[in-house]
Amino acid sequence: MARAANSIRSPLARVRGLGSAQHGVGDWWTQRVTAVALVPLAVWFVASVISLTGADYLTVARWMGSPLTAVLFILLLVAMFRHAQLGLRVVIEDYVHHEGAKIAMLLVVNAVLAILAVGSILSILKLVFRG
Repeated sequence: MARAANSIRSPLARVRGLGSAQHGVGDWWTQRVTAVALVPLAVWFVASVISLTGADYLTVARWMGSPLTAVLFILLLVAMFRHAQLGLRVVIEDYVHHEGAKIAMLLVVNAVLAILAVGSILSILKLVFRG
């Protein structure tokens, strides 16, 4: 049975030992888990925003500053930014063929998403601990 799987690979690939690096499965599962987590979190967020329609700034700030809301919102942000990072990485790896451009784009995307995630989370924590 193992021989049949090896027969799919080209002779050059067998000599070089090329094949799966065995790290894609974890990323695949992470993307699926974040997608599933985003469904209830997004529904909660949209319902909350709709319920706050017409509210003044202090009401919204008080709502955002409550511990439960802050935790749920941070979970939403973490899942959203991680899911976006995984999805964008797949797109870049699949469609950018120049290795230098690919690496540069991956670095830029990761940096931008990290800055946005940290800034978003710090904004929520500032509301929680506004003292």
